[in-house]
Amino acid sequence: MRFPAFFDALRRQTPLGLVAVALVGLAAGGAMVFAGREQTAAAIWFVATVPVLLALFYEIFTSLRRGDVGLDVVAALSMSAALAFGEPLAGNVVALMYSGGQLLERFAEGRARREMTALLGRVGRTAMRYGAAGLEEVPIEMLVPGDRLLIRHGEVLPVDGTTLSELALLDQSALTGESLPVEKRLGDELLSGSTSVGPAFDLRTERPAAESTYAGIVRLVEAAQRSRAPIVRLADRYAMGFLALTVAMAGAAWALSGDHLRALAVLVVATPCPLILAVPVAIISGMSRAARIGVLVKNGGALEALSRVRVAVLDKTGTLTHGKAELSDMRMAEGHEADEVLRLAASLDQASAHVVAAALVEAAQRRGLALSEPTQVLETPGTAIEGMVEGRPVVVGGAAFVHRHSGSEAQPALLAGLPDHVVTVAVAIDGSFAGYLVLADPVRTDAAHVIERLRDAGVERVVLASGDREETALHVGRELGVDRILANLTPEQKIDAVIAERGMGKIMMVGDGVNDAPALAVADVGVAMGARGAAASSEAASVVLLVDALDRLASAVVIARRTRAIALQSVYIGLGLSLAGMVAAALGYLPPVQGALFQEAIDIAVILNALRALAPGREERLARAAA
Repeated sequence: MRFPAFFDALRRQTPLGLVAVALVGLAAGGAMVFAGREQTAAAIWFVATVPVLLALFYEIFTSLRRGDVGLDVVAALSMSAALAFGEPLAGNVVALMYSGGQLLERFAEGRARREMTALLGRVGRTAMRYGAAGLEEVPIEMLVPGDRLLIRHGEVLPVDGTTLSELALLDQSALTGESLPVEKRLGDELLSGSTSVGPAFDLRTERPAAESTYAGIVRLVEAAQRSRAPIVRLADRYAMGFLALTVAMAGAAWALSGDHLRALAVLVVATPCPLILAVPVAIISGMSRAARIGVLVKNGGALEALSRVRVAVLDKTGTLTHGKAELSDMRMAEGHEADEVLRLAASLDQASAHVVAAALVEAAQRRGLALSEPTQVLETPGTAIEGMVEGRPVVVGGAAFVHRHSGSEAQPALLAGLPDHVVTVAVAIDGSFAGYLVLADPVRTDAAHVIERLRDAGVERVVLASGDREETALHVGRELGVDRILANLTPEQKIDAVIAERGMGKIMMVGDGVNDAPALAVADVGVAMGARGAAASSEAASVVLLVDALDRLASAVVIARRTRAIALQSVYIGLGLSLAGMVAAALGYLPPVQGALFQEAIDIAVILNALRALAPGREERLARAAA
């Protein structure tokens, strides 16, 4: 075997294997001491230390080639000094403590990532697709938009889609953290990764498997594993200073006391430092916690930036509102019943692809109204539609068109008291004006509470940036109490709006449409409403809300702030305890072996503290209780 290959083989050894070597050596040496064979014990401890030291040397070498210098150097120095000074027991203990720390770190990170990756193993590799010859089992990679699938009880949705059945009962806990099953009705959007816990239902594929939610999680988790948060790089800078301080203290202790074991003890106590363990674990834990509530943070840097946000720039449509028109009121002319007018209008609108038509059809279906098939349909795009329903002439559209084509007169009194931000649709039946159907894009019921939670979490300024009409934006902004309202914005102007706020601190931009993507990219933190939003906005954003629930945004900010606080807390406490131990070692109060055990206790403490980021914090628990 070539020498570099030998080192590479050592580097690839699992921490568990290195722990086993060090532990067996320590135990075997102890047995030799008990048998009165001290020299044999020393040789065993020496041999048991060497594999860990060689693997560590190679790790340091590869890190230096990348330009990284960390506190692994202190671990190598302490083990090397122990062997050189004839203290193989101390070297063996340090080897065990170091490899054990690495094993503990890997275990902690594995536990933290589990929430992010648990979904992946649950998604099947095949799906039941309706074909020309009936149902056929096909690989999910073959699914294309428009395919009709059968989702059976207990199966995980392999792709994002729309339900074609009257009812689908889903467990979305892997995506959203919501423990109760969720009912989905005909036409509702469904996310891959949800589990069917009710009767079988049909699903129409909306996106290929590679572009669906679970595939996005795969990419995000891989990116998260490769990323390093700025706070981790900050820890590296601390590490350089700590390394210099460690060497200086060890040299001073030896020089002033003339006892080389004091220098060794200082090196041992400083190995390995909480800086190289706690911060990565905390960051991954925070990302895992966010993923558990349906918020995917693409990398550690995004989580760290999210923790420092001071300004929130919010899009209106699809973010603060639901992004689709809904029937909000019905103003009927004398002699006409509201539900009957809606039923006939929606029946005619089944022949139109207009967004307003879809809203009326959905409203009628939700009310349980039986729709009829329209005939002799003539649509004037963007203006109105007319035709026959159950043998009766019906006209639906703009007021001027409807009054002109039905021969009826306008009744402006019916519109009294309506706000400026609504849309009115006139309806005429049998040549007579029947009434107005009023539609609006309602503000999310939780929007005001979310803004309040953002302010409580440290966001000092909230800006509404909308491409909608000024009167609509003013209505929404005033209702929610934002600090600044911007309307009629183009995508370029949204970028300018984000840049203009930079003097206030870190900026978070939240949006859902293609027109929001440039602003999301230029902000410190771009947040996409990924459950309903455009793919472009999700790609440009550094944070994606997988569920159509704005409250998760505030929770994500709280999680990010708590994660950063826990990471820094682990660093400061760990460094403080290490420094105290180093001083005690330099003064001769902490021998090398006891120093190694003391340092390992510190490592365990700071890693367990970092894992607290996996659990909900006090703010989350209070918010959940309030909900």
